[in-house]
Amino acid sequence: MSVTFYWYPKCSTCRKAKKWLDDHGVTYQAVHIIEENPTKEELKEIIEKSDLPIQKFFNTSGQKYRELGLKDKLKEASTEEKLDYLASDGMLLKRPLTVSETKVTVGFKEEVFDQTWK
Repeated sequence: MSVTFYWYPKCSTCRKAKKWLDDHGVTYQAVHIIEENPTKEELKEIIEKSDLPIQKFFNTSGQKYRELGLKDKLKEASTEEKLDYLASDGMLLKRPLTVSETKVTVGFKEEVFDQTWK
């Protein structure tokens, strides 16, 4: 199984998720989410694969999210506009974002990783 792990090394939650993957022998390609933010097309594919609402992919507690006033803007935004926001800055994406051909997890909860990536 090919797994891509989008993460931000300074994020403690990302480091916990990476440690979990390492401890469980999951082979993955680590991608620095700020240096290599997924494209709009990649995000669209990931979101569709996840069956999660696009809202779940926003880092709502992040500084960038607040700076841009997205809490209010996203209420009226189209899916295309939301994808544009997510593709514009890796800091807007909830992380870590872990993706395979068939599975997607957003954030890190040990029980979700146990169910999804073991």
